[in-house]
Amino acid sequence: MRILALDSAVSRCSATIVADAEVVFGLQEDLERGHASVLAVMVRDCLRDSGLTAADMDLVAVTVGPGSFTGIRGGIALARGIAVSANRPIVGVTVGEALADSLPHMGGRLLWCAIPSRRGRIFLETGDSVLSLPIGDVPDPRQPVAVAGGAAPEVAARLAARGIDVMLTDARLPTGRHIAAVAERRFREAIRPLPAEPLYVDAPEAKLPASPARRLPA
Repeated sequence: MRILALDSAVSRCSATIVADAEVVFGLQEDLERGHASVLAVMVRDCLRDSGLTAADMDLVAVTVGPGSFTGIRGGIALARGIAVSANRPIVGVTVGEALADSLPHMGGRLLWCAIPSRRGRIFLETGDSVLSLPIGDVPDPRQPVAVAGGAAPEVAARLAARGIDVMLTDARLPTGRHIAAVAERRFREAIRPLPAEPLYVDAPEAKLPASPARRLPA
């Protein structure tokens, strides 16, 4: 199965073509903003340099969050456009699911994915829920836990200071190969469905004005 895997939810932007669990071609860049425009160029270059087209894909996969509001929105919009134009299915994958796929041997530990947010906050994906909270308010897990994601070192340190049985993993950012692997299992109905829709935890910072806009004088 050929899968085009896109990620712009966190601090790495990537486009990867995966065929039968092997990376055919991929591009990635670490950046703080401008994900949408960079990702579109990556997709174009991936398809061109691999000699493939969107119609050659069997599936389009995209990370849906948690992460950057604008990055998530831009990545999903691009993935949807590609899927519609090529008449191909599209599947959503969370950042935590992709990181978990890269860490198959947890020794029975629960995997937490901690993603930096804004103003000292994090997104915490615990497998069955996603929280947005100050990094100092990380709850105690009910069992031994492993932590992945960009905010993992600080979260693991705070848990260890409380005497929690915690393991710090080296998984920080999702890769196209693991996004594709989760997407293929989801497509084959081996795991629960997840549509390619934004997984927003926080409300966007931009807000509508409290009062109706006034009409400008003619």
